[in-house]
Amino acid sequence: MVQIIILIIVTVMVSTFIYAASRHDAFRIERSTNIQASPEKIFALINDFKKWEKWSSWEKIDPALKRTYSGSAKGIGAVYEWLGNKNVGQGRMEIIEASPFSKVTIKLDFIAPFAAHNTVEFTLIKKGDITNLTQAMYGSRPYISKLMGLFFSMEKMVGGKYEEGLANLKNIAEQ
Repeated sequence: MVQIIILIIVTVMVSTFIYAASRHDAFRIERSTNIQASPEKIFALINDFKKWEKWSSWEKIDPALKRTYSGSAKGIGAVYEWLGNKNVGQGRMEIIEASPFSKVTIKLDFIAPFAAHNTVEFTLIKKGDITNLTQAMYGSRPYISKLMGLFFSMEKMVGGKYEEGLANLKNIAEQ
């Protein structure tokens, strides 16, 4: 009887590891909103890391978050580094592309609690007096991320924070 239980446990574990390995090697999380404001106004809030404290949902998780700004004041070369509690960890962002009023691309490096290197893109598309703003994060997914993804939904966790941040950004830009 014990051998059967051990065999079942081993089978479940091996199946889980094989299934995790078969998952996609890349991921993309994306959310969009329509904002009744010009792309210029919205772009200014995204292209300057110092303005993120007003709208980014990640900023509100740790009231004692330590921030460091370096490089350019805004746009290409602007750097934002943070060190926070276990919920926000440690990381670095750098704007690597800033196409005025249409796109901001950021190199995102998480240092702790887990190392990860991703890209974040904000795309702005003017449609009459409304701007469609899309925030996306994408990158490679190493095996450990595939395995963790079986138990934690990064799509829901990060996607939910993106929805919150975009709603904050919308409220500010529409004032």
